[in-house]
Amino acid sequence: MFQPSYINLYRMGKLQEKVEKARGLLKECRICPRWCKVNRLENRPGVCKAGKLPKVSSYNPHFGEESPLTGVHGSGTIFITSCNLGCVFCQNYDISHLGKGYEVSFERLAQMMIELQNMGCHNINFVTPTHVVPQILEALPIAISEGLNVPLVYNTGGYDLVETLQLMEGVFDIYMPDFKFSDDEVAARLCKARDYPQVAMEAIKEMHRQVGDLMINEQGVAEKGLIVRHLVMPNGVAGTRKVMQFLAQEISPNTYVNIMDQYHPCGHARKYPEINRRISREEFEEAIQIAHEEGIARLAN
Repeated sequence: MFQPSYINLYRMGKLQEKVEKARGLLKECRICPRWCKVNRLENRPGVCKAGKLPKVSSYNPHFGEESPLTGVHGSGTIFITSCNLGCVFCQNYDISHLGKGYEVSFERLAQMMIELQNMGCHNINFVTPTHVVPQILEALPIAISEGLNVPLVYNTGGYDLVETLQLMEGVFDIYMPDFKFSDDEVAARLCKARDYPQVAMEAIKEMHRQVGDLMINEQGVAEKGLIVRHLVMPNGVAGTRKVMQFLAQEISPNTYVNIMDQYHPCGHARKYPEINRRISREEFEEAIQIAHEEGIARLAN
């Protein structure tokens, strides 16, 4: 019977070591590639606008995620407020940019996990967790002591430091990063992170090293592994071919990839002519064809 990897860490006392190390990273914040170096333990916000405690926008069973996550009873999503990336077109702009949400204690965050598990959710899915990794780790032992025993999902924009991911080894069984752009100029223009493509590639390599290809049980529910999301954008802005080449050649042709078609102009997207429209049917179909051509054998339905 499957058991989340964090249970063993907890029993061996190694989870607490990770908690303490992660807490130390907040003193001169170097959790993500922004390297703000502000003292978040004194509640000073960095680029992500987050301080000492996490903020949560909402939490609920979610049925709009990939089918191996939602299963029958849904994915237990906890939407974290703010973001370390800040894409101008963010589809959750009110949460990531406008700060919709409320501050919660570590105990309350742990209780959210338990409530979602008690609702039957197959996993606990942290949406945009990069900037609150230490806070999640602080809450996790509390949740485990209350009986948490479902996989954790790290649902990220892909702008993650390898060093932080290494600290989380054995904590998250499922990694679900975006790979948004393959061109540094595009990344510089749309999220002020010129190094995004390289950072995302290194992060995805580390994620795959930890958890491997996606493993799905007999009930069709994900237990462990990597899921990569790629949002198709107008006018080839996302650089789909290079993304698929990287995944097929440097990660695994068996990578579970969700090529998404829901892009629409949000936030400040209307200020950028190249992304100020929905994608066409032809653009989406071309992205699917590119994935096949580059050797990706496992596309989400």
